[in-house]
Amino acid sequence: MIHPWSNATQTRWDKGEFKVQLMTTGSTRPMGFCDGSAADLAELERMAEQENASVEIDKKVLKTGREIWTLKSSAGEG
Repeated sequence: MIHPWSNATQTRWDKGEFKVQLMTTGSTRPMGFCDGSAADLAELERMAEQENASVEIDKKVLKTGREIWTLKSSAGEG
């Protein structure tokens, strides 16, 4: 499940409750947080499809084992 950014979810990330921080290119604030499951990946792809776009995910693993995923979307044709 994707948890949109809020002060509360940021605090949960800071405490280590989420495995993945979701970023978008050109933004310094996270889009949200998730656990990095296959369901989370499917949800991100579904969100991109709803916006008629495709998404590329650049994954960076931190020393703590948590990850930062930077989402790069491109508009679809048609």
